[in-house]
Amino acid sequence: MDKQKLQPLKGFRDLGPDEMAVRTEAVKRLRTVFERYGFVELQTPTLEKAEVLLGKYGQEAEKLMYLFEDRGGRKVGLKYDLTVPLARYMAANKNTPLPFKRYQIQPVWRAENTQKGRYREFYQCDVDTIGSSSPMADAEILAVIKDALLELGFETFTTIINSRTVLFKTLESVDIKGNNRLSVIQTIDKLDKKSKEEVSKELAEKGLSKNKVKSIFDAFQNSLPDEYLSEVIKRAEDLGVDNLSFTPTLARGLDYYTGPIFETVVEKPKIGSLTGGGRYDNLIKSLGGPDLAAVGTSIGFERAVDVIAELGLWSTTSSGPQVFLTVFSGKYRGQATEAAYTMRKTGINTELSVVDQPLDKQLKYAGRRGIPFALIIGPNEAKGKSVTLKDLKLGTQETFSLERAIQTLQNK
Repeated sequence: MDKQKLQPLKGFRDLGPDEMAVRTEAVKRLRTVFERYGFVELQTPTLEKAEVLLGKYGQEAEKLMYLFEDRGGRKVGLKYDLTVPLARYMAANKNTPLPFKRYQIQPVWRAENTQKGRYREFYQCDVDTIGSSSPMADAEILAVIKDALLELGFETFTTIINSRTVLFKTLESVDIKGNNRLSVIQTIDKLDKKSKEEVSKELAEKGLSKNKVKSIFDAFQNSLPDEYLSEVIKRAEDLGVDNLSFTPTLARGLDYYTGPIFETVVEKPKIGSLTGGGRYDNLIKSLGGPDLAAVGTSIGFERAVDVIAELGLWSTTSSGPQVFLTVFSGKYRGQATEAAYTMRKTGINTELSVVDQPLDKQLKYAGRRGIPFALIIGPNEAKGKSVTLKDLKLGTQETFSLERAIQTLQNK
């Protein structure tokens, strides 16, 4: 087959063992933080009914959705994020004890223009509290963001914060009302990717005069946190969150936000926001569920992993075998198999040779795989009821009992 045809689709990736090792470690660290705060895990289906997804995010987002008809003629879509599926779950499970504090780590799909840190299939990590309208719920999400990024090895980052109610009030002060507010917000949201001049041009293309555009930016300069947002910031600071920055132009482009909104950015490398979220008190009700307040954040898992790799914040290798158990010849395969069984029972990751080839080739294979040790049972070892443990990095080896070899490996 043509080599090009073997490549994944644009925006989709194969992830090798070393990449998966970093990702697995990142998930482990994030779960530790989430569960420390009392959040529990939820998973939702890959496919959702199209009617569930549509009308929740805004026109810009809907252009990026993977929507299609399945073989039964049903209109479905790959989930665009984890928030709307959560809202659908809450609408369908009305007896869920409240507040419901959930985290979710699953893939989502968006037909985006691919670039560094932005893919068409990618993982999101969401943390949400459903059923609380207290500023404490918002503040706790901000604390989770800080602890999660610290746990991932980030040291210098800022969480910028604003509120949809502040935004709406600011826009109303310059006579931007009704549905026009959301359209303007979707454009203002692009300020982190485009210049002020480019955003001003897009606002003009939406029918706003030059003076109106200027008045919008002037109004943002005079914006201040409202009472609710001020209380969120105070309580977050009480939880040790000392990296907040009120940013009047922060908009968050999705339509469902109703209150405080926030994003977290790292100074280096310039990769955009690492987290994004806010309060969305009307979403669950809009799906036919109960009228439940909700607040949460999404951690951009792919971007975080990319930055970890670029900055060398920490590294790990795939959790492959610790020892390669060679088979000297067919005559000794039974003993090698028994040894592999015993070692695995004690918790040692052991790969048993499954091909018939000379010992030197087996050792070269183990070395290329990066397996640190090899265990050899040849004629001398079989006769003395012993094994030889070879350190493939140092080239040294010792011969002793299998029990001693296991103890040695357990102490490594």
